[in-house]
Amino acid sequence: MSSRPEGQKEKNKGGRLIPALCNILGTLILLSVILSCLPPAMARIRGDQIYNVVSGSMEPGIPVGSAIYVQAVEPEDVEEGDVIAFYSGTSVIAHRVVRNQTVEGEFTTKGDANEQEDMNPVRYGELIGRVSCHYPVLGLLLEAYTSTLGKVYLICFAACGAMLNMLAGRLRNR
Repeated sequence: MSSRPEGQKEKNKGGRLIPALCNILGTLILLSVILSCLPPAMARIRGDQIYNVVSGSMEPGIPVGSAIYVQAVEPEDVEEGDVIAFYSGTSVIAHRVVRNQTVEGEFTTKGDANEQEDMNPVRYGELIGRVSCHYPVLGLLLEAYTSTLGKVYLICFAACGAMLNMLAGRLRNR
């Protein structure tokens, strides 16, 4: 038999629930921050470069807001139908290869959503690489994270998760 009054038992149950909820919520917040930072880190470990798609020239296959992962490749290894990323002035463009003209050292490209081939050929020296994969919406997330305000939000979000975990520890010790 317990010597505690019935009201004391109910208070202890509630006293364990709030720290558990704080701990779970804090852990979920920290995990979401870590998981959202993994895709770019893993891509860089594999040697890929990541770019955010800002135009609809490759829709519907690669929608605006996608992140494209680009692997370095020799120009001669690019085949017709591959999607490549290349420099065009100060911009990076991802279009599908229509022809790889090895003798001239250039590609003829076309955006999937465009009616005609690109006017200017892509010289081999402008090639960044072949698009290995893309993830819709991830580009928007990465764009937000690379801005100053996005970094502040990310740090604040992680700090909230850590503080919830610390609060859970203090509540348990009471």
